[in-house]
Amino acid sequence: MSDDEERLRRWRLVLGGEDGQDGTGFELQGDDQAMDGALSALYGGGGGSGQRKGGLGASAPNVARWLGDIRQYFPSSVVQVMQADAIDRLNLTQLLLEPEMLQAVEPDINLVGTLLSLGNVLPEKARSTARQVVSKVVADLERKVAQRTRAAVTGALNRAARISRPRHHEIDWNRTIKANLKHYQAAHRTIVPERLVGYGRSSRAVQRDVVLCVDQSGSMAASVVYSGVFGAVLASMKTLRTSLVVFDTAVVDLTEHLHDPVEVLFGTQLGGGTDINRAIAYCEGLITRPRDSIFVLISDLYEGGVREEMLRRMAALQAAGVQVIVLLALSDEGKPAYDHDNAAALAALGIPAFACTPDRFGDMMAAAIERRDVLAACGLR
Repeated sequence: MSDDEERLRRWRLVLGGEDGQDGTGFELQGDDQAMDGALSALYGGGGGSGQRKGGLGASAPNVARWLGDIRQYFPSSVVQVMQADAIDRLNLTQLLLEPEMLQAVEPDINLVGTLLSLGNVLPEKARSTARQVVSKVVADLERKVAQRTRAAVTGALNRAARISRPRHHEIDWNRTIKANLKHYQAAHRTIVPERLVGYGRSSRAVQRDVVLCVDQSGSMAASVVYSGVFGAVLASMKTLRTSLVVFDTAVVDLTEHLHDPVEVLFGTQLGGGTDINRAIAYCEGLITRPRDSIFVLISDLYEGGVREEMLRRMAALQAAGVQVIVLLALSDEGKPAYDHDNAAALAALGIPAFACTPDRFGDMMAAAIERRDVLAACGLR
């Protein structure tokens, strides 16, 4: 096929072709016809009115067949987009309540968010399948983020643990000599150390308390999923004491489930209102060592509670020595929607408020442990 024919083929697939109105004059054959049928079922052809509508209807067999077609003809990343569009455009959420449909879909983080938002609506016969879908996505995410996160955080803890002003019996002479080689005095055949390096604390000692406080309103679905995964990763590190709290207008402490991120996610309930102030008030009770604590609020900051009290509590945590960070989103998406006034008010208090992608979360936590610039660690300045 020539370059011109390939270009026409692509345009034909993009534009659809009901009644030959695509204007390309290109006739699809073989697998291209099947691909066009799958696209048309979801997005429609276009027609003279410019309106699009799908053609899957409410038939479970038709949907199952369509799900099989798109998995056959399109890459996984495209399949995930088409599934999300089908749920949104064609109102297929009810079909996800059927185990057969869940077995046919391509598991991804958006699908997990949809399943979590269904909550108690999921019938018993679909719960087991839904759990398998969530488990697969969580396992994939853990493989992607766990090693890098642990490495970044462990390195930061090791650096932070070194004693900067050691007494004589606390000096690590090997590291001290290495750090001061440039001060070697040839005439005296000795090193005059300008900086003494001490031994670190016991690797078994808890060095930091981490409190993740996660907004579970409907717009935070992806952030909730990633927070559950990262919470489990941090909780597996013995030198951290990690707590996970989720909230809407109520507050739920899921710390005891951190050994199983799938259990954590099924303990959330996406949707509902937002009372950030109440959640912070609860988390204040978890912080017993302010100067060794990191408080991460993950929220779009649309406060339904008492705004002034929320800001006062955040300022008090900061003043007590807690490392306070606000993530407007913890997801792969671009610029999130958030309350700009509240974000600006927190920034004026010296509390950074920004979106963080999952690949930067470990770097961000490492910077927080060492009290470095977390915005710089996330490549934001």
